[in-house]
Amino acid sequence: MIVFGDHLRTVDPRAVLAELRIRITTIPQIPAGIERHAAIVEAFLDAGELAQGIADVCAIENRCDARTPVADLAMQLAVALAREVHVSWFTELQSPTFDVSHALDALDAATLPPAVDLKLAEGHAYYALYPEAYAVAAKRAMQAQPGERRVIGIRTIGAGLGAMVAATLGAPLPSSVRPVGPPYQRKLVVAPALVDEWIAGDARIAIVDEGPGMSGSSFGGVLDVLAEHGRTDVECYPSHAGALGPKASEAHRERWARIQRHSVDVDALLIDASPPHRLATWIADLVGPLVSPLRDLSAGAWRALRIPNARAWPPIVEFQERRKFLARTARGYWLAKFVGLGRHGLHAHERERRLAEAGFTPATVGFRHGFSISAWESDARCLQPTRCDRGALVDRVGHYLAFRAKELAVESPGASLAELHAMATVNAREALGDDAVRLEKWLPKIRDLERSVVPIEIDGRMHGWEWLVRVDGTILKTDAVDHHASHDLVGCQDVAWDLAGAQIELGMEGYEVERARRIIADIAGRALDPELVAFLRVCYIAFQLGRHAHAIAMASPAEVPRLHAIVDRYTSQLRTLI
Repeated sequence: MIVFGDHLRTVDPRAVLAELRIRITTIPQIPAGIERHAAIVEAFLDAGELAQGIADVCAIENRCDARTPVADLAMQLAVALAREVHVSWFTELQSPTFDVSHALDALDAATLPPAVDLKLAEGHAYYALYPEAYAVAAKRAMQAQPGERRVIGIRTIGAGLGAMVAATLGAPLPSSVRPVGPPYQRKLVVAPALVDEWIAGDARIAIVDEGPGMSGSSFGGVLDVLAEHGRTDVECYPSHAGALGPKASEAHRERWARIQRHSVDVDALLIDASPPHRLATWIADLVGPLVSPLRDLSAGAWRALRIPNARAWPPIVEFQERRKFLARTARGYWLAKFVGLGRHGLHAHERERRLAEAGFTPATVGFRHGFSISAWESDARCLQPTRCDRGALVDRVGHYLAFRAKELAVESPGASLAELHAMATVNAREALGDDAVRLEKWLPKIRDLERSVVPIEIDGRMHGWEWLVRVDGTILKTDAVDHHASHDLVGCQDVAWDLAGAQIELGMEGYEVERARRIIADIAGRALDPELVAFLRVCYIAFQLGRHAHAIAMASPAEVPRLHAIVDRYTSQLRTLI
């Protein structure tokens, strides 16, 4: 099944540096506390992203990962900012100084590539992976076993996280690598001189990345090279303490169980922490002091509050669920949901604010270092599409999608229609066998359909349980801010994607789809091609089928039957459509 995809930003590194310099100069002016700390982290993340992009260009030029002067200068800037993050965190957000000018000037004076591709670090954007957790893990590792380390970061996210670990350990300038090859069989292509650097001397080797995921083969590829050269005095810095996923080789699984690993999860970092580091402390100025501990609503725990009957709970893709907590104060109940660190999170919160001000989503009250805080609609219930005022629902869908089409347009699309067709064909073949050949009928039409596409920041989750109904009948959309930028293939698409999704998830009849389509045309000023909606309906179902089928291998036992049920539903719908 095809589900995931990488979305790149091609940028001029000098423009990134110029913007970074401006933001860095404003940091000392921010009062000490969480907002200043978050600004330091944002600058660090951007520097880590730039180091990744420059290292990738150098690797392409050299046809392998190797030390290069310009990549080292980019890494030096990331390490300098990592030290500032470290100081801020371990002084309980009271960092007295801030100066990275030397590293910034050195990179600015270098000969930089004319363009680099920046890949979003999914952990920082989606999975509440805080670089501070790696600093805490590295500090504990050094306290438990002092000694020299040499750090290897695995790109994408490991470029920055490697800098964070190296800064905390006091290690020499870290190197970074990008394993290549099939998703579950990653290998290194690395210069012999860099391998010689790793294995020289007695320093322990620290490997840094997020994950491990389905196979852990990125960690595995680095460990394999080190083992080939007799180096087994290795420690790993993953984002969780769990085992390798179901696609891991047995040899890698056995080695992972033995190897020394250091990780700190978000609960230990932000929930069970000292007051300056607590999420509860950060949001108190927005909603008031908590009168009870934060309640974790992650991994589907929100369903117990919205849907009392567990038999009616919808399926979830557990590893893609955002971290979220319910906060209770004297002023009411509030939802603190992770929407991303740095620039990504700020953009998501701004999108949420605009949707809330337009009346489509619950009110939002602020943003604190990755978490957006909004009102928790205690008296609202999940929408039941077959037991509601259908006219009101269709009108609400039409006006909501019209707002997104008019106000959230973008220049850069996600997957092309050809890429969506290829995904749908692969997923349909997996589910339906030879019947998937019927999707070929769309191939001659794709070029014409592409001309009518206007990409927007889609909602991407039009399922019934993603809508709330207040006591007065007002329908609100939840989980509406970031699925166009999630770790999957789809990305930004025409509003027709969401209309097709609404038709599938809310059981909209043809006349209801036409009514919503007219509302979008009247408000957004553009008519949707019915054939584009029909094509994207097929692609939408094929994508959702693949997304939920892929989740089964990683799901908890209680979730597996729900996932199988929805996969069966999408399979039946896909068979009917094609």
